[in-house]
Amino acid sequence: MSRSSSGIVAGLTAVALAAVGFLAYQASASAPDHPGKADKSPSASASRTPKDKKNPTALPARSGAGERVVYSLDDQRVWLVEASGKAKQTFKVTPGTVDPVPGTYAVTSRTGRITGTDGVPIEHVVIFTANEGVAIGFSAAVDGSTPPPDAAKKTGGIRQSRAHADAMWEFALRDKKVVVVP
Repeated sequence: MSRSSSGIVAGLTAVALAAVGFLAYQASASAPDHPGKADKSPSASASRTPKDKKNPTALPARSGAGERVVYSLDDQRVWLVEASGKAKQTFKVTPGTVDPVPGTYAVTSRTGRITGTDGVPIEHVVIFTANEGVAIGFSAAVDGSTPPPDAAKKTGGIRQSRAHADAMWEFALRDKKVVVVP
């Protein structure tokens, strides 16, 4: 084998090992904190009513402590929470068809722009887990739209407005804690 061929093989091997390492990290980072908890995600069509009817924007109880992103499946709402425990910002989101399992995660990857699994160009993608083989994270459609997802497609994109995606992008850096509550 020539010297240039062995260099190419070594390079490809290094890239393959890095990819396997990254996927292993993502798998371990996306595992729920409660291993005994059922791995069945709530249905996208499940009843979604705010838990605190008097104050639907109140940070959910038992949503962790410290700096974190809190995502409520029932409320279809996100909170960006400061280290003090005070919500810096909260906003409504449009979930995909595949929900994350309630639990505590960490941001595993971020992408500036890409095409979503539904074919829509998206930006400020913040991935924190996967379920049913689908990556789940926050993003904004480049055109600013937040229509309900096509029920015939498996999508894990939790869509938000472009302004809210900008705030999420600035706040939810790699390894930031993400808490998903029912």
